[in-house]
Amino acid sequence: MVVDQLDSDEVDRLFAALADPTRRDIVARVLTHETSVSVLAERYAMSFAAVQKHVAVLERAGLVSKRPHGRERLVRGDVDAIRAAARLLDQYEEIWRARIGRIEDILAAPAEGDSR
Repeated sequence: MVVDQLDSDEVDRLFAALADPTRRDIVARVLTHETSVSVLAERYAMSFAAVQKHVAVLERAGLVSKRPHGRERLVRGDVDAIRAAARLLDQYEEIWRARIGRIEDILAAPAEGDSR
């Protein structure tokens, strides 16, 4: 997943998935090591089915992937997707910093009719 190749729907899915604190926690956990959905479910005060739904949202956003391992499904974080999100945020930061720079230039310029 490369930022330049993300379409609007992909960006929406990515940031909508990261908008939820439980999903952000799941991503943080599975970035360090693969974890089964059942082990993930033990960590949250919600049903197994609710955790499965969170994982499904993350999977649709490309932030995690699942693979079968015996009777379990192991969840793994996708570092490239996190990097893509970071690059996209970096692009927004560049826009913001450029605007701040222009405001600073305007404020530093002498006003018309100013006799300083």
